[in-house]
This record gives sequence, C-alpha cells and structure tokens, in this order.
Amino acid sequence: MKNKQKTNKKTPKENAISVFFKCVGQYIKTKYPFLLLLLIGYMAITALVFAKVTTSETVASFSISDFEIGQISDRTIIAERNIPADETNPFSIVAGEKIIKKGFEITEEAYAKLEKMIASPLYIDYRSFANKIIYLFVIAIMYYLLFSLLPFGRKIRLQEPLLQTIFLIIIFFAASFASKLPICQNQYSLCMLIPASLFTMIITILYGQNSAVLFSFIVSFAVFGSGSWDIVPFLFTLGSSMASVAIVRKVERRIDLVFAAIMLALCDIVFFVLLIVVFNDTFVANYKAFLGIFCNGFLSGILTLGLLTPLEYMLNTASVFRLMDLSDTNAAVLKKMCITASGTYQHSMMVSQLAEFACREIGANPLIARVGGYYHDIGKLDQSEYFVENKQGDTEKHSDINPTLYATVIKSHVKKGVEKATQMHLPRVIIDVIAEHHGNSVIQYFYNEAKEKDPSLSPEDFAYPGPIPKTRESGVVMLADTVEAACHTLKNPSIPRLEAFITTLVNAKIEAHQLDNCELTYRDITRIKDSFVQVLAGFYHSRIEYPDQQDPDDVKKETK
Repeated sequence: MKNKQKTNKKTPKENAISVFFKCVGQYIKTKYPFLLLLLIGYMAITALVFAKVTTSETVASFSISDFEIGQISDRTIIAERNIPADETNPFSIVAGEKIIKKGFEITEEAYAKLEKMIASPLYIDYRSFANKIIYLFVIAIMYYLLFSLLPFGRKIRLQEPLLQTIFLIIIFFAASFASKLPICQNQYSLCMLIPASLFTMIITILYGQNSAVLFSFIVSFAVFGSGSWDIVPFLFTLGSSMASVAIVRKVERRIDLVFAAIMLALCDIVFFVLLIVVFNDTFVANYKAFLGIFCNGFLSGILTLGLLTPLEYMLNTASVFRLMDLSDTNAAVLKKMCITASGTYQHSMMVSQLAEFACREIGANPLIARVGGYYHDIGKLDQSEYFVENKQGDTEKHSDINPTLYATVIKSHVKKGVEKATQMHLPRVIIDVIAEHHGNSVIQYFYNEAKEKDPSLSPEDFAYPGPIPKTRESGVVMLADTVEAACHTLKNPSIPRLEAFITTLVNAKIEAHQLDNCELTYRDITRIKDSFVQVLAGFYHSRIEYPDQQDPDDVKKETK
C-alpha cells in the first residue's frame, strides 16, 4: 500500500483567525510598554474609586445629607449585612432590618444606624463602584486610542503618557477626596481644589498644545466621574484647562509665567461667575470659593515656574524655555567652537539661521531648528583641523592621508557629536538632529578619490552611519547644512544661480531617499528652497566699491 501523506489545510475562517491573532500579538509586542502603563494607571484609579466608595457618605447610592433626625423619610432603606456594635456606635444592625421606613419619622437610633452603615467598611455600594470603573474603563480606552491616532507630528516617547498618567491620578485623587474637607460643602467649592490647570500648563510647555488639549478633555471627564456626577466641576476643569493651554502655548520667557498666572486666575473667576449664573445659584452662598478659585489659577502659574526646571532635566524634554537657554551663544561648547573651530562655528550659525527661517515658513518648530543648527557639528571640535571650513592657509590635511581613512575621520564627527550631546544632557530631539543631519549619504568627494585607486570599493564604506531624518526639523537642518556648505563654492551667486544650485542640491537629497521619513511635502520643499534663496541672497549680495578702496594685494606690492 502506498503511504498517503496527510496535508493540513486550513479553512479560510481558520486562516483569518490565525492572521488576526498574529496581528494582535505583533501589536502587543510593539506597544506593550504603553499598554502596561495604561493597565497600571487604570488599576491605580480603580483603587482610588474603591477607597472612595468604601469611605463615602452614601447609603444605597443616596447621600447622607438627604437625611436628618425628625425628618419624614421618603424611602425605605433595608440593611444588607449584619454589622456588630462597637465603642463609637453602640447600635448593632441585622441583615434585612428596616433602618428607616417611607412615610415614618427618622429617629436618633435610625440616624445613628445610617451613620454606622456609612462608616462600616463592610457596607460597600458595589453598584456605584461598578458604574465608576466601567465609566473609567471607557475613558482609558478613549485616551489610548486618541493618543495613538492623533497626528502629533513627532514621535511619542513613553515618558509623555507616563507623566500624564501620574498627573491624572493626582487630579482624580484630589477631586475624589476633596469633598470630605470642611471647606468643600458643594460642587462649586470643589473647583478650587482641583489642580488641573497646573498640570495642563506643565504639559503644554513640555509637550505642546495638542498633547495638552487631549489631556484637558480626558482629565475633565475623569473629574466628572470622580464624585457624584456633578456637572459644575467638569465644566470648570475643562474651561480652566483649555484657558491654560491658550495662555501658555506662546510664552518664550520664564518671567512670562507670572503674567500667565494672573491671566489664568482672572479667567477662572470669569468661568466661575458664568457657572453660578447659568445654574441659577447665588453668589452669597459661594463667596468664600472666589478667593480659592483665584488662588488656584495664580498658584498654578507660579508652581509651574518652580516645577518646570526639574521636570525638564528629569524628562530631558525640549521645552521652549530650555531651547531658549540652549540658543544662547555664550554656552561653553559654542564658545569653544568659536575659538578652536571658527569655520565650523560660522557654518553652524548660518545653518541655524537658514533652518530657523525655513521652519517658520513651513510651520515646523523654529526653536528646535535653531538649536539643532547650533549644535549639529559639535562632534568636529576634537579634530577640527580635518574639516575644510577650518583650513588655514593653503594647507590641505587630506592630501597626506588615505581617502578611506580620511572619510572615517569625517564620518566620526556624527558619532562624537551624539556622545557629546548625551554627556551635556541635551534634549533627545536635539540629539536626533545631530545623529540625522547627514543621514546615510555618501561622502562623495573621498569616495570618488578612493574609487580611482580601487574600483572595487563599495559606496557603503564611505556613507554616514545614519539614520535618515525622522522629523521635519531634522530634515530642514540636513538641507540647510548641505546648502550652506555647497554655496560657498558657487561663483557669482546671483539669485537665479542660487535658485538653480539649491534646487539641484535638494533634488539630490530627495533622489538619495534622505527625506523619506521626515514627512516633508513637496509644498514644504518649495517653501524651504525659497527661504534658503531669500536668506542666502541677502548674505551674498554685492556691495558698492568705495572711491578710495584699494585691493589688499595691490597695497602689498606698493609697499615692497
């Protein structure tokens, strides 16, 4: 008999299931840090909800404030568990006992039993607990999806959602347990103890307005579910948070935060007044909350000023204030560059100017481009004499060295720049600009020179290590670096010649696939080229010759 081999053929349904689970597994593998953070944050908030429910003054989902001694009860409340007597409350409760009856007067003993049910950890309103955790689960999923799908225009690092999760837990804790304080008698007074504005301002400065707007909506919905589903704290948190984003998104100096604090305090007062009017409440009953609301807004700005510096360094973020500090040309490394590598220094200043101007034209971050331009060549400091812009006189260092070895020296400035930037604790986005400003392009001059001696050489041996630019700012710095260096070789740099030459240089980068990952559009490329021409035309413009001006060489000949 012939042995027939059995073939395991899967049905289309089985194939679809297999592909589905494979995709899910791959997604979890790549996103597990964010998913784990989501789970931990949700568990922490669930623990806060449980603590709130077990200690809240509720009986069968009703507040104890609905009852008082001597009142005619409008409902019947039956005990679900046995609760023994203790020293603080000598009354015992039996499961099934009617504590109060509808239509009957609430006695002192009945009221004391209600208080005992509230204080007892054995009596938990599981329905309220379940409602809140389901609601918060929906918010968590919505937050994760929005954070994953919204176009932030940059790579999201784990530290950003981690910081937002910590802030969210703190705000949820404040909103949940502030109501137990004597000063919080109603939903209006609760508003003055929710620190949403403080954390929103910090997120706006550290990560930008898009991230802060998302945080504002999520935290507002969390505040809504933290207590008794009151609408006033929700609306106030949303309005105050959005005002915080609008006020601080354009600040450029730390002192501006003091003025931002005053503006936010006034905006909070306006929101508070509008809420009282809309919900037809009285100003007299909430007069004490006005001072608290003003202090909340003002202290949010002042505390942001105090917390920002340590957070900037702990998280290594590129906030506007830190970038402004780094753009100071009196920094030690830039001073050293000016002295030991003056050509590189002048080149870096020009690249910074070109990149900043271009980023303003295309709507990218001009501060990142400026600082990236300043520091992109700090790796040249150790061996500055090997780079042509620092050449002194007619000596050429590369004429005495093997082209392959010289190319290795040239390539090393990228790695050394990243190492220096890491030691200086520069923001990650600036380190990325340093690492990506040459991409993986080939050092064409030395490759051609070495190719004449050894035709078997591979272009990869003369290529920079990469990676290619991943952000628009990094791509602009790459183009500015290429254009600035090459335009020095252009004779008679008129505007038409500059336009043609810059177009050639930029097209070469596109054809070499150096801009594939940085999301620059053709429209952006056109605007970048136009801005480069505008800046360089002003730099290379011709000047009139003074009547008595002499050529320095002619002066030397006359003196001999």
